Amino acid sequence: MSADCRLYLITPPRLDDPPAFLTALETALASGDIAAVQIRLKGAPDWAIAEEVRRLAPPIRAAGAALILNDRPDLAAALDCDGVHVGQSDTPLAEARRQVGSERIVGVTCHASRDLAMSAAEGGADYVAFGAFFASPTKEAAHRPDLEMLEIWQETMLTPCVAIGGITTETARSIAAAGADFIAVSAGVWAHPEGPAAAVAGFRREITAGLADRARPEGLALSRRRPMG
Repeated sequence: MSADCRLYLITPPRLDDPPAFLTALETALASGDIAAVQIRLKGAPDWAIAEEVRRLAPPIRAAGAALILNDRPDLAAALDCDGVHVGQSDTPLAEARRQVGSERIVGVTCHASRDLAMSAAEGGADYVAFGAFFASPTKEAAHRPDLEMLEIWQETMLTPCVAIGGITTETARSIAAAGADFIAVSAGVWAHPEGPAAAVAGFRREITAGLADRARPEGLALSRRRPMG
């Protein structure tokens, strides 16, 4: 099983105050280990997406995180992002890979389906994303995977898995214990009542505790009985 679990930040779907968000992002990136930042601006025109990629790329790259663009492999390649994330109703994996090339990351949403995830892994996805594990204020979801899906995937597959959907500092420990390689968070950081620095620090503490649980089978069993809401 993987011995690590890292944070994967996702921007809000709208940035009403871009300078303020840039400050929040810089604060989050300086507060703990962040593996990747996904720029997810639903419905925004190409020029607005390009503007935000150019604005946000410097601090993301300075922190050593991967810059992932949601939905748009064409723009990901044109804007020199590190990768793209596609959903089941977006650009197919093979076409996304063709557009971004072999050196960039391609991640795929697989909802609560092990079959979709295995197909994506066999098709060359760099990671698969399961979710939503909990209700999210950012995105409605009809799919609810259970923690066992993460555990089985971690035990049987090499392709990394991302857990997404309504995860907070209160629930991150159980997700890390179950086997997620990455925990994707949006509102759990940006809407945290104590700010992004406290959120990232809190996630890191809970992830560390979850990894300790993962190393102890009896601890993992206890983590499954922890309140999840």
